[in-house]
Amino acid sequence: MALSKNKIKYIQSLKDKKHRLEYGTFVAEGEKLVFDLLQSCRCQFIAVLPEVLSKFSNFKDVEIVTASEEELKRASFLKTSSSVIGVFYQPGSNFSAGDLKNDVHLVLDGIQDPGNLGTIVRIADWFGIEHVFCSRDTVDIYLPKTVQSTMGALSRVKVHYVDLDVFFKSTLDLPVYGTFLDGENIYEAKFSVNGFIVMGNEGSGIRPSVEKWVNRRLFIPNYPALRSTSESLNVAAATAIVCSEFRRRQ
Repeated sequence: MALSKNKIKYIQSLKDKKHRLEYGTFVAEGEKLVFDLLQSCRCQFIAVLPEVLSKFSNFKDVEIVTASEEELKRASFLKTSSSVIGVFYQPGSNFSAGDLKNDVHLVLDGIQDPGNLGTIVRIADWFGIEHVFCSRDTVDIYLPKTVQSTMGALSRVKVHYVDLDVFFKSTLDLPVYGTFLDGENIYEAKFSVNGFIVMGNEGSGIRPSVEKWVNRRLFIPNYPALRSTSESLNVAAATAIVCSEFRRRQ
């Protein structure tokens, strides 16, 4: 079966959030990313070049269509199209109180850059953090650019969009960490084995409406302390430092 014009049109429509919500699907491109997602996400169909078809032959329940380079190029969101494009169903957003109390989790307050969100999900994956909770206005994890930026981590990390006020009201007994200029030096602070790490917007940081829930304020010092340096760290870089320090203590 060839990649039809209707399927190409459908894939391209998933660039828009309203269509992703309507169909409950998202697009992934590239052999490794598609292969990783096939392990954990329900797949609607994949389109592949004939020469890589055999790599996906074990997935008997997946609709597989062959496509020419030109067809994949027309369907692709990348500057250079890959050998495979997959359309997957968005997984449900399910978590339990037990999930929250037994480990540390990330909370993202208004992250706007798709690359930052994708990188943060990769960081979560690297440090064994299984749940990332996002404010409603955080960029969509299923935006094609964001999906690509996760580099397959989306298959192992669950991303949830929640009302942060409602969310924190239900988790009052857990520590909530956030980074601030007046916080305690992260390398000297004590850490719990569970709780939430809040990371704020690229430009304005953690909003006051979310800051009120933070009960453990941390500071990432520059080195040396009195040296003139950049105004702030990229949010993904800061996330990596905080997650690394948490895991180092465990």
